[in-house]
Amino acid sequence: MLNQVVLIGRLTRDPELRYTPGNGVAVCNFGLAVQRPFTNRQGEREADFINIVTWRKVAEQCANHLGKGRMVAVSGRIQMRNYETQEGQKRRVAEVVGENVQFLDWPKGSSGGSNSYGGQDSGDTQVEGDEFGIGGEEYQVEDDDVPF
Repeated sequence: MLNQVVLIGRLTRDPELRYTPGNGVAVCNFGLAVQRPFTNRQGEREADFINIVTWRKVAEQCANHLGKGRMVAVSGRIQMRNYETQEGQKRRVAEVVGENVQFLDWPKGSSGGSNSYGGQDSGDTQVEGDEFGIGGEEYQVEDDDVPF
């Protein structure tokens, strides 16, 4: 069985951070507008508005660094959830549990920094001044080194 989702879109509202009662686990909710890959009859692109929920460290990072209009990539899984409204009506909703959130843009004047939260730490590091992030030493290629 496979339940995996990858979305790229913009936040429709500021993230809402709260903590679960009892154990105090961080949970963050936000909406994501994802454009469809085709246009409608009027030549306009429509969007789907998807609810995202993140937990623990990912939730705190999203709440601290994201805001309405920011572009992110979210990978995770679809979850169906039932709840009852204050009026006693039963509801069923689909939402994406974001296990990894990558920030795709930064506000003006921001230095950026790490732009991915969640999942396992990849261990990737980027050396200062090393624009390709390979972390190696500079190597001069001489004509005698070229094999042709």
